[in-house]
Amino acid sequence: MGDRKIAFIGAIIEDPERVQREFNSVVSSYKSIVRGRSGTPFPEGVAVISIVVMGDVDIINAFTGRLGQIAGVQVKSAISKKTF
Repeated sequence: MGDRKIAFIGAIIEDPERVQREFNSVVSSYKSIVRGRSGTPFPEGVAVISIVVMGDVDIINAFTGRLGQIAGVQVKSAISKKTF
């Protein structure tokens, strides 16, 4: 395992009721690196999810990629330069 970094993953979910089970399943499969999660639902049928993680860059990128493969989910991430 490489050096651990802190990262923020932001996701915009269109039609969250349709994809929430798959989204939550992916998040659960990476629970070992998840440090915090916050969600904001909008009455317009969109949700914004913020996830804070700490782990190896390859694992963070794999997590972000898996979330982005879900139809109706847009994902962006920011990874710290500092290693832990």
